[in-house]
Amino acid sequence: MIPFDDHPITTLPIIPAAVLAKHRAAEQFDNRFRSCARLLQSLWRQRQNLPIGSYIPRSGRKRTIGSLLSTAAGAEGRNFLTPAIAELARFEIAYQERNALIDQNRLFCNLLSSMPLAFNAFGPLRQDLDLAAQVLRAIIPGIDLKAVREVLFEHSPGRQDPTLTGDRSAFDVAFVYETSNGQTGFVGFEVKYSETGTEPAPPELNPRYTDLAHASGLYREPDHAALRVNPMQQLFREHLLAQAAVIRGDYTEAYFVLLAPRLNHLVQNSATLYASFLNPLIKGQVPFVNVHLEQLVEAYGWAGAHDHAAALHERYLDWGKVHEVVQAAIRAKGPTWPKPTPKAANDNAAKPKAA
Repeated sequence: MIPFDDHPITTLPIIPAAVLAKHRAAEQFDNRFRSCARLLQSLWRQRQNLPIGSYIPRSGRKRTIGSLLSTAAGAEGRNFLTPAIAELARFEIAYQERNALIDQNRLFCNLLSSMPLAFNAFGPLRQDLDLAAQVLRAIIPGIDLKAVREVLFEHSPGRQDPTLTGDRSAFDVAFVYETSNGQTGFVGFEVKYSETGTEPAPPELNPRYTDLAHASGLYREPDHAALRVNPMQQLFREHLLAQAAVIRGDYTEAYFVLLAPRLNHLVQNSATLYASFLNPLIKGQVPFVNVHLEQLVEAYGWAGAHDHAAALHERYLDWGKVHEVVQAAIRAKGPTWPKPTPKAANDNAAKPKAA
């Protein structure tokens, strides 16, 4: 649907090639959402007066990309919404868990990556645990949360631990909280922005996943091959990681949450498909919760953190900025049709003559 004034944008455009080229956002294999997200990040970078970054592909020919920051700007922490969040990211790099996988170039220089989004979306909650409790209650209906105790990044309850999933699976962000009766709960987040769910996957899952899939009772068909390949394998692995932590007794209860933009259709389709494989929940099982990034932004607003809500929206979800440049490009072409030629003066010659 074409956007109208005062109506939310529900469909993203196919961006004219000239617009993408102008903003260094033309990438051959981008899908519709990723193309719009890349342009949005390039526009944000330009508004912030941040220098563009470059990429050297296998061909060896360096080229600039609008959704990348220069190395110098990345080192200054400009991929983050505030200096405090940039400092938090640096501390997390310094004190990362053993065997954690943190690509520092993506984190500091790639505007389009979900890695800086995880810090921008949840960094303020690490710094204000009362705010964290308010936001979690807003986006996870029914959660029994008295207080948030910890906010963790790139976290696993035990990498390569055979009593869990026996591999390096981890959550982008995790919360440890206290319930109303003093027990300990856990929320693990998988964060997506422009990703599609078809990112590189393990060649084969270890047998521990089959054991957990059956023992958990989460799945209608626990041996189904579709759960073990893209686009669902990551949801399958992390959901079972959270469930294994509950089974082991680390936590009394847990939630596994996918966070992604509402208009990232490929990720949303994957979430719907994955949910269709799940059994109705019973006591002791870990719920799968699909939260739109827009809902998190709204939760910040409800909790009174209006400035951060506005900054998140502008950076990641202000599709109106994309619409404006597309609209301007279309209107700039202007009318090109020739004006009608006036009728010739000898039109009377076509009239029948009197006898």
